[in-house]
Parts: sequence; C-alpha cells; structure tokens
Amino acid sequence: MGDVMADFARGFPTAEFETRLERAQSAMTRDGVDALVVTTPQNVRYFTGFASTFWESPTRPWFVIVPRQGLPQAVIPDIGANGFRGAFVNDIMTWPAPRPDDDGISLLQAQLERLPRGSGRIGFELGREMSLRMPTIDFDRLRSNARGLSFIDASPLIWALRIVKSEREISAIRRACNIANEAFDVLTPTLEAGQSEHDIARAFRQMLHGAGADQVPFLSVCSGAGSYGQIIVGPSERTLATGDVLFIDVGATWEGYFCDFDRNFAFGAPSTAVEHAHETLWQATEAGIDAARPGATTADLFTAMATRIEADGFAPPNTGRLGHGLGLQLTEPPSHMPDHAVVLRPNMVLTIEPGLEIAPGQMLVHEENILVRSDGAELLSRRAPREMPVIDVR
Repeated sequence: MGDVMADFARGFPTAEFETRLERAQSAMTRDGVDALVVTTPQNVRYFTGFASTFWESPTRPWFVIVPRQGLPQAVIPDIGANGFRGAFVNDIMTWPAPRPDDDGISLLQAQLERLPRGSGRIGFELGREMSLRMPTIDFDRLRSNARGLSFIDASPLIWALRIVKSEREISAIRRACNIANEAFDVLTPTLEAGQSEHDIARAFRQMLHGAGADQVPFLSVCSGAGSYGQIIVGPSERTLATGDVLFIDVGATWEGYFCDFDRNFAFGAPSTAVEHAHETLWQATEAGIDAARPGATTADLFTAMATRIEADGFAPPNTGRLGHGLGLQLTEPPSHMPDHAVVLRPNMVLTIEPGLEIAPGQMLVHEENILVRSDGAELLSRRAPREMPVIDVR
C-alpha cells in the first residue's frame, strides 16, 4: 500500500506555535486574562507540540501555563522532563509524581502567583466540550489557596483559537482523510458475506495503519437487515449476509489530527426503501456542502440538510445535530443545530453528517469532511458514490 501523501513532512514548525501563542495572548489581553492553564492532551499539544501515548495513564496530572506575556511554561511530573525539552515551552518545572498529597498543586500555585499581575484572572478548561485532567478536589484546593487569583472558564477563548485552522493543520487533516480514502479502496474488494463486524474492523484497522495512520481511536462498524442501529456501540460478532447494509465510520489520525467520515455498503442488491433513503442522504449531503460558505451559519447547514430529508417524506432528524467541527479531536465545536447559529469562517473544518430513520431504531447516515474556503466548501474526504456500493454475495 503506497503512501498517498509522501510530500507532507512530519512535525509543526516553531513559527506555527509562535502564531498560536500570539493569537492567544492577544485574546487574553482583550479579555483581561493573565494566563491560561491547560491540562488535556489536545490543548497541551496545541500550545506546545508535546505528544505522548503516556496520556493513557491517568495517574499523573500535567499542567501547561500560557501566560499573557512570555512563552508557555510546563509544570509536569519528573518522568516527562526529557520529552518536554523538545516542546514549545520556556521553563520546565517538575515534581516526583505521583505524590497524592500534593501532586504538583503547590508548584503550580507558586508559579501562577509569580506571574505578572493584571486582572488576576486565570483561565481553565471548564466549559462545554472541555475537561480538567486533574482531580476536582485538587482544583478546589488550588482555587481556595491561590492568593489574589480568580479562576474563570477559558473554553470560549480556547475554542475561538482552535475553531479556525492554519494551513498546516489543514494539511494534516487532509492527509488523515486521504489515508482513510486509500484504506477504503483496499477494503472494499475484500468484503464478503460471512465476515463478522469484528473481522471487518480488525482488517480495516490494519489497512488504515498500512496507509499511514498514526492511530485509529474511533472505528464504528455495524450492520443490519436493510439498515443498522447501534452506530456508536462498536463491532459485534454479527456476520454479514444477503440483504444487509454495512456502515463503517472512521476516525483516524495523522500528527494528532482526525478525519471523520463514513461509508455504506449493500450486501446484495439494496431494497427500494434503502435506495430511496440513500439517495435522500446523498442529496442532503450535497445541500449541506453547498450551504457551507463564509457568512452562513451552522443553523443554515442544519436547515439545508433537514429540509431535503423531510422533503422526501422522512421524519425530521432526531440526533440533535447534523455535523460538527473537526481537528485535534474527533468532534469539536461548532455543532450544526437548528438553534446554534455559529457563523462560518474561512479555514473552518467541518463534518457534514445527515442521518435518517428508515424504521424505528434503524438508521442510515452519510458523513463527509469539508474545508470552508472563501468561495465555498472544499471536500477533504473523497465524495461517497451516489449509488450505494453493492457487495456481490453469490
């Protein structure tokens, strides 16, 4: 299996992190925030470039301070000191973690108290679609003991930075999409009746890694007679047979950035009902892509897709949203919802994800990845065929 994007070098240049820091510090000055404290893998990576599979261990907390002036500072366990020396940070302060009685909290407090004081407001990951990767009891202790500091929710500020991608970020997402495109090309001729969902998932993971994926954190493989149901549960031992529809939704990464799109396959000729639903979703996806222009809103995207679905006689979508943002996380803001009118801007990366119920609890879903440009949407995933691919079961 060839490397379809061999011209893309790994790693982000220092200038990328300098630009991110400049944008963050400008927003902090505007909002009267003295520093950000980030604790999660995606935000630490966004500001410093530090990446590690050690995040899988929940034992030790990790802290990065992004000050309103100066370079980021790392307050981390001793075990991470060498790894952070290649990151975009200035000072690296460590403690011998794990130390349950004081797992870096006094060290973090002292460093925050030493920062140049303006408003005394320190931003943390407290809002929607973010989390603190530290014990709540430690956060409460830090908030109670930090002298002259108040802790606020910085998630709107951080998401405002991350929601618009740089060209380098876009290149990483494009490569993740091309990796999945290539893996689907290899997988399709191997599909046959008698395989289980687990068989297909295992084989597809190998193909994704063979095409260049760094990780495959999300892979949904499910099937059913004429449609499917539990799309978020994962593969089962169910075997594919004539009349089934197979759904594969992949979230693979390259340099930390995700693709997130799906494909559907019919085992034997699909029924008239399946063909009708598939055509409706293909057209709804087209409507969502066409609507994705700067100045439009996420509510406009939802309406464009939902209108097409309902015009073909299907019930209004009941999944809450019909797509979302994409980047260092499989799903990021914004969400395409009828009451969530986020204005689209150039260089936002989104999924277009209409779905419908063929019968109660039985679904079909389409999903593509797009980039919003000044003149409209650019596909990052390869567009799914208009007619559902048919697997010969003779």
